[in-house]
Amino acid sequence: MWNSLFYLLSSEAGEPYQLEWMAYVMVLMGLLSFLFSLFVNVPYGRYASSKFGFPVSVKLAWFLQELPSLLVPIHVVVFTAADRSSYLTNQVLIGMFLCHYIQRTLVYPFLIRGGKPTPFISFAMAFMFCVYNGYMQGKYLSHFAVYPSDWIRHPCFITGFSLWLTGILINVHSDHILRNLRKPGDTGYKIPNGGMFEYISGANFFGEIIEWTGFAIATWSLQGAAFAIFTFLVLSSRATQHHRWYIEKFEDYPKSRKAFIPFLY
Repeated sequence: MWNSLFYLLSSEAGEPYQLEWMAYVMVLMGLLSFLFSLFVNVPYGRYASSKFGFPVSVKLAWFLQELPSLLVPIHVVVFTAADRSSYLTNQVLIGMFLCHYIQRTLVYPFLIRGGKPTPFISFAMAFMFCVYNGYMQGKYLSHFAVYPSDWIRHPCFITGFSLWLTGILINVHSDHILRNLRKPGDTGYKIPNGGMFEYISGANFFGEIIEWTGFAIATWSLQGAAFAIFTFLVLSSRATQHHRWYIEKFEDYPKSRKAFIPFLY
């Protein structure tokens, strides 16, 4: 039985099952990360610690760890028999995924001002996740995702695309606000204001959660849903962590500001 199962999963016919199980494993990874964050601060940025490995330059870490989410899907589409990649809907959905990582790989790291080095373990885990997710999303959308010819006019796609676009704009704008908190020569941390930061402490995280929720709706896929769930579990815990830190550090921190859901939490 186990030999038959292994043969099925390792064969070309078993690839859809591989991608299905990869999605389930991603949700499990998100749950484990969420539980881990209940006891230990995620070791990056202001929480970086030498206990989690030698330091890696923050710009280099961001560039290298995000790069697989850009290169792996491109490789899957260009260098394999990507039957579905010639369809407009599949191209748009793959483009949505790549758009985020073009910004995250080729723009964001080079705009970082200062920033603490990233512990190697945090960097390595992020790198492996991007390889994993880049393959899963790229393989599914270019080889197996089948949509009606009018999918880009379907309410699911329109809703999902609108959320994705709103999320990416919030994410990029929030990063801009954080990046410009310090003037040249300034040190220390400051309270972010403007944009979604008027309502929540984790505005950048909120934007990314909205973005990948929209992507999941637009793709209407198990793989997209798994990524959205993972993103919610991981980034909601980071936003809560940041919110507690701001409250403890700044006596004048706005009382009405929530962690990552405006007006609610």
